[in-house]
Amino acid sequence: MAKPVSGFSKKTKEEKINWLVSTFLEDSPTSISTLKQYWNTDEKLQKLHDGFIENTISNYYLPFAIAPNFLINNRIYTIPMVIEESSVVAAASNAAKFWLDKGGFTTKVISTIKNGQIHINFFGNDKYFQDFFSEIRPTLIESISDIERNMKKRGGGLLDISLINSTKALEGYYQLHCTFETQDAMGANFINTCLEEIAKTFESLSKSYSVFVKENKYPEVAISILSNYVPECLVRATVQCPVEALSTPEIKGKIFADKFTRAVAIAKVEPRRAVTHNKGIMNGIDAVILATGNDFRAVEAGVHAYASKNGSYSSLTYANVKDNVFTFGIEIPLALGTIGGLTSLHPLVKLAFDILQKPNAKKLMQIVAVAGLAQNFAAIRSLVTTGIQKGHMKMHLMNILNQLEATSSEIEKATSYFKDNTISHSSVVSFIEKNRS
Repeated sequence: MAKPVSGFSKKTKEEKINWLVSTFLEDSPTSISTLKQYWNTDEKLQKLHDGFIENTISNYYLPFAIAPNFLINNRIYTIPMVIEESSVVAAASNAAKFWLDKGGFTTKVISTIKNGQIHINFFGNDKYFQDFFSEIRPTLIESISDIERNMKKRGGGLLDISLINSTKALEGYYQLHCTFETQDAMGANFINTCLEEIAKTFESLSKSYSVFVKENKYPEVAISILSNYVPECLVRATVQCPVEALSTPEIKGKIFADKFTRAVAIAKVEPRRAVTHNKGIMNGIDAVILATGNDFRAVEAGVHAYASKNGSYSSLTYANVKDNVFTFGIEIPLALGTIGGLTSLHPLVKLAFDILQKPNAKKLMQIVAVAGLAQNFAAIRSLVTTGIQKGHMKMHLMNILNQLEATSSEIEKATSYFKDNTISHSSVVSFIEKNRS
């Protein structure tokens, strides 16, 4: 049985690997070589990667791909995507190509406000608390003047502080709701630093407030933290064309539009479908967020909360036909940054921004929203026409053939055979074995 290790963070990378392999991997030399084969040969680059997180022992690679031909607000973009799931990049590229001659994607940033809260326990008189807050609010704002000086120079900073009585939801629970503009920065560290300073000032002032002293009931800060739910940091992306323009040799535009809008309507009312529907949207969104060094976990959490804003989990996209014009769109909260974090450290992130023609945060919001909308269009288009599995199974076949170390000739024969036969792992293995014998 393995024993706890002490001082692990102080060990060298080699020592960490040796401990890991000897403790859990039976001193396997293969494990060591697997870890080391993903090290960068450039020592300076490897040192940079090692500094991103703690206890690094290797690098975990994901494919870095591009999806071309996105026409967004009359400008052509090639979108970098980092993802491991088959057919996502192909689907995005196909959607971009489909809309290229139909006006492309139209986008608009609706708002860019981010927020954070100072969560407070107070079991005294509400009026006393309200009066106290009104009195000290200017001092709270002033308390972060040094912290937000540079942010204000860029047009950002604290926008407002309000006191919210949430005691109906939880006894004694109040919050100071703070809103911020962080411009091109992701803003997490800035917001959290501001909140902690405001909280510190708040508690200090409360200790000498006469009514609290008299009653011997003081407000107490529970936690101070930004929120990843940013329903006031919104972007919209849409595509639109006459119904007839949707026609292909396989399906008439009117039939396609009816099937498509119905599929979206189902995702609007059925949470079980909506979860998978929105997961497809996030395939596109997360891939671009990863490529640009942003925080996909924060975006995921905020987006799924937004999908539940009306009390039931629902589709993030909408579709309709009006006056013979088909419209498909998405409105989504995206708190993103183009400076700070990995955006200025990771070489591939820098390259991704170059590929995107160096967008600011607002432009990046629009590009990411388009990636999500394109992914959803491609998925629904497959669902209502050929079925989702055609593209997925083509990539699945290649994955199985690669696992079997199939030759070029075997891949060609298998690809031809499985055009008209059902793909499964066992059927592919059987085909290759028969071919080899």
